Amino acid sequence: MKVIPLAASAGITGFESPAADYTQLPLSLDELLIEHPSATFVGRACGDSMTGVGIFDQDLLIVDRHVKLQNQDVIVANINGEFVCKILDTDRRLLLSANQAYQPVPIMEFDQFSVEGVVIRSVRFHRLSPVLCSP
Repeated sequence: MKVIPLAASAGITGFESPAADYTQLPLSLDELLIEHPSATFVGRACGDSMTGVGIFDQDLLIVDRHVKLQNQDVIVANINGEFVCKILDTDRRLLLSANQAYQPVPIMEFDQFSVEGVVIRSVRFHRLSPVLCSP
């Protein structure tokens, strides 16, 4: 991957071509996005409940099962057989949406609940990827 560094300054009417001295970096998207490869999976967001934290419908979620869960983490969980992406409030045992149109979901003692992992990154596609298109 070739990176073209750009520096902007106010009041300058002309500037040297940013391609004049580009730098080639040994950059791997796997290394950039995934910290624990053997404990990481990718899922797809569905719906608009997490838009307040920048997760939109059809975004890819990079979910790490290895990182230590913290209060207010964005997680993927299974609650009563349904996979959800929510903010976990461990103090109040709630699943929170990042959209005020949705109410918090209490985690009750009788619920079947498991945290599948912490969302460490999300990826948005501005054009549909042919790899992700269903046949």
